[in-house]
Amino acid sequence: MPRYRDYQEELIEYLKDHDEAVAYLNAAWEESLQGDEESQKLFLLALRNVAEAQGGLGKLARKTHIRREQLYRILSPSGNPGLKMVRMLLMALGVTLRFV
Repeated sequence: MPRYRDYQEELIEYLKDHDEAVAYLNAAWEESLQGDEESQKLFLLALRNVAEAQGGLGKLARKTHIRREQLYRILSPSGNPGLKMVRMLLMALGVTLRFV
C-alpha cells in the first residue's frame, strides 16, 4: 500500500460529493474574478475536475450533446468558452453558482 495518494486522485474523489463540487467551483469562480490570466484559467480547470469526478468528459459530452474532443478544447488552459457554454456545462453537472 502506498504511503501517499496522488493529489489529483484525492481531489477527484473529494469532488464526487455534490456539495463539495459546488463549493469548489464557487471558490474557483471567486478566484477567477481577480482578472489575471492565471486565475481565469483556474475556473476552467476546476470545471474539468468536477466533470471528471462526476463521470468524465465522455458522460458530460453525452449530456450536453457536445463532442468530447470539443469539451477537451473548451476546458483546456487555452479554452475560452462563452457564458452560454459555461451555463450549459454547469446545468449538465447539476451545479448552480451563487454570485455575491
